[in-house]
Amino acid sequence: MKIAHPFPGGMILAIAAMIVLVSASNYLVQFPVNDWLTWGALTYPATFLVTDLTNRAYGPKRARQVVYAGFALAVICSLWLASPRIALASGTAFLVAQLLDVSVFDRLRGTSWWKAPLASSALGSAVDTALFFTLAFAGTAVPFVTLALGDFAVKLALAFLFLSPFRLLMAVVRPIKPARPS
Repeated sequence: MKIAHPFPGGMILAIAAMIVLVSASNYLVQFPVNDWLTWGALTYPATFLVTDLTNRAYGPKRARQVVYAGFALAVICSLWLASPRIALASGTAFLVAQLLDVSVFDRLRGTSWWKAPLASSALGSAVDTALFFTLAFAGTAVPFVTLALGDFAVKLALAFLFLSPFRLLMAVVRPIKPARPS
């Protein structure tokens, strides 16, 4: 009898992508592009694409597993790449926003193919932005409200832009069929 692996290959890839994207974003958020944007705003939105593809292929339970694993490992990596405050703010915002993304996506799963990823990414991005910038920078000299507005605008633009890769990758990302009993 063949035993199904708890983390199929696609999920391992999704977890690895989460770790890389969140860790890189936590490092890059420390470097402003200008007065209203950090480099982290350009990498982080791809986490919603990873979550949504996982949710589409494997369902909400597996998507939450990717979020939890990505959260735990990315926070550990981020402690080496960013300040503890940024790492903890990021972890908190990531966990809340990604779990919201999974729920919204699952609720809209049966609608037009683009509604679930767009709505879940937009709502998740709003929550993530508000939580992260408040927890990471409130009470500091960093102009976090301005940065949060710029960050959110980029996240929304990328949510629209990522619809094309989402649609293309839906055909590639296929769940591994469970082994049939012999």
